[in-house]
Amino acid sequence: MLDPADPHLVVHSRMVYLCWLPAAPDAVVALLPAGLRAGADPHVFMNQYVVDDETQTSGLGAYSLTYLGICVAGQGAPGGWWTHYLCSSPRMRGYAAARGAPVGAGHTWLERRGDTLVAQTEVDGMPLIRTRVHVGHTGHLIRSGHHRYVTARDGELTGGVHPYVAEPVTPFEVESVDFLDPDHPVHALRPANPLTITEGFYSPRASFAYPGGPGGYAPAHQVPDRRARSGLPSGS
Repeated sequence: MLDPADPHLVVHSRMVYLCWLPAAPDAVVALLPAGLRAGADPHVFMNQYVVDDETQTSGLGAYSLTYLGICVAGQGAPGGWWTHYLCSSPRMRGYAAARGAPVGAGHTWLERRGDTLVAQTEVDGMPLIRTRVHVGHTGHLIRSGHHRYVTARDGELTGGVHPYVAEPVTPFEVESVDFLDPDHPVHALRPANPLTITEGFYSPRASFAYPGGPGGYAPAHQVPDRRARSGLPSGS
């Protein structure tokens, strides 16, 4: 079993990251634990990604993952409270569970045909979430910064700041995000109709790290506006 205190690096994953306004804001806010609050307009985030080969990680192995959650106010960095963490790898699930992630078994695949990319999350072989986007090609743009994710371990909130560097494609246009099983708990996070995407990108080469060590939760410092607009890492 992997030591949950060890940091790990993932390079060149294929990743679709989105944030949206939910169809049922009250139901979304009700999923937050005491001590965390959403903004005035609750947002949901989702990351669907694939690590194709074990050589792309520092020991996590190849895996696919979809995680979802609720953006939390007062953090100073994007991210928020993880509500679902659906991973294909038992090794990765064990590592993430020990860090407080709400893990479950699932499989995610991404397939590109021409300028259309489909990302699908499946549980027990059945489609759960399907994202369809129109994508272009990478250029000279680099997207970098930090995401802060919060979980609970032994009844205490714990958090980690995850640095990332991604090469997003342009253009990027979201056609649809479909939640396909109304009986699954993840359905509470489905997007509003009409679909309102507040942030998103696709990168065929996205790299990031899981931070090491124990992580007590505390809101991060507020990033100055000039730094946030610069494209430099938010923790710089």
